[in-house]
Amino acid sequence: MSIKYTKSFLDKLENIFAASEYILRYEKGNFKSGYCILKESKIVIINKYYTLDGKINTLIDIIKDIGFKPKDFEDKKIQDLIGELQQTELKL
Repeated sequence: MSIKYTKSFLDKLENIFAASEYILRYEKGNFKSGYCILKESKIVIINKYYTLDGKINTLIDIIKDIGFKPKDFEDKKIQDLIGELQQTELKL
């Protein structure tokens, strides 16, 4: 899957979090990796000053790190997107 660095693609990634138990927030902070995952509270915080490319790459990394599975979601579009993301490797 080729990653499209558009606002529309960012919205699709954000929809994965909206459909999950995790809460996605954009805030300022001193995160060494650019994001913070509070697994006990199921909150993901991303540096709000990231560029569009940075936000998309970070969300893909987080989705892989959390280990979302397509079967965890009811929406077929989200299932397909997660399946494709699991096969995608970021080349920075």
